[in-house]
Amino acid sequence: MVVDMNYWGKVLKNIIILALSILGVYLGFKLAIFYMPFLVAFIIALILEPCIRFIMKKTKLRRKPSAIIIFMIAIILIVGLVSWTVVTLVTEASNLLSGLNEYFEQGYNVVQDLISKIDFDKLQIPDNIMSTIQNSALEFLGTLSGWAKNALTGAINFLTSIPTIGVYTVITLLALYFICVDKVYMIDQLEHHLPETWVKRIGIHLKSLVKSLGGYLKAEVTLVFISFIICLVGLYIFHFTGLNVEYPLLMALIIGFVDLLPIFGSGTFMVPWSVLTACMGDFTLAIAILILWVIMSVVRQLIEPRIVSGSIGIHPIFTLIAMYTGFKFIGVLGMIIGPIMLIILKNIFATFIDKGVIKSIFER
Repeated sequence: MVVDMNYWGKVLKNIIILALSILGVYLGFKLAIFYMPFLVAFIIALILEPCIRFIMKKTKLRRKPSAIIIFMIAIILIVGLVSWTVVTLVTEASNLLSGLNEYFEQGYNVVQDLISKIDFDKLQIPDNIMSTIQNSALEFLGTLSGWAKNALTGAINFLTSIPTIGVYTVITLLALYFICVDKVYMIDQLEHHLPETWVKRIGIHLKSLVKSLGGYLKAEVTLVFISFIICLVGLYIFHFTGLNVEYPLLMALIIGFVDLLPIFGSGTFMVPWSVLTACMGDFTLAIAILILWVIMSVVRQLIEPRIVSGSIGIHPIFTLIAMYTGFKFIGVLGMIIGPIMLIILKNIFATFIDKGVIKSIFER
């Protein structure tokens, strides 16, 4: 039997390229998390870049003074927004944590009332099964309470760790300044130290990646931000008009996070919240929450076609698998990172996917 070494060498090469690419994407995300202040600064710099160019065009100033003007305006807005957010979140999270046991008891009473209204004699359910149902409901509420306590405690500890936040903020702002002011110099240094062929290949892949991933992220973040603002304004209106919304910013952030998850949406949180509120007897707030959700959904449906230029070309089942995989590896944050990694891998292996991955590796 003659072994075709050229064929198996090609197969081995394709497998190594595939494995190294997946490893590279994984290490890239690890480095991105490690150097998070610089990544945040880079993203903010991309957002500020059109403003800098606008100032340069209108005032005929050079890049450095234009960048400094925009940077100073950005600092005032960022510091003011971060200060308000931290103070408000610490206050709301502390209040919610102190009253969590009360909410747990209310939830338990609601479950007990629902169970007491059901005529189990007609259903002929054995007592041991009834006891199991009640214990399971109580355990579920206890688990939710435990998750909420851990999350709120972690958030409060992070937000109140002034030295850590201070270091992150200072590094982010300094990195933002240098990126905005010395962007041209940094690009020149990158081209100077890297081989020309590398620069060309990296440039081609980056343009393609920015077009697909950048467009997707920009569209999603814009939609979620608009939904978050509508939700925040609505919840604060409810709060100031006397409805039982004690933690508007915290609730708006939770709804915004759920809305950010692919496949899911704001209704995943707001509809159960409305139902639970109605079960507790507050029908006014329940209807108000549903109306707010409808407004957010209608606005999203109206603006989504204009913002999202096209589909990312990934079936929801694969997005769901990516979310689950990310969740299993790194927790809740992985539900966002998983689909992003899927888009990156799809972009890198576009040729393989078009032909069929296994076919591309083993085809002669």
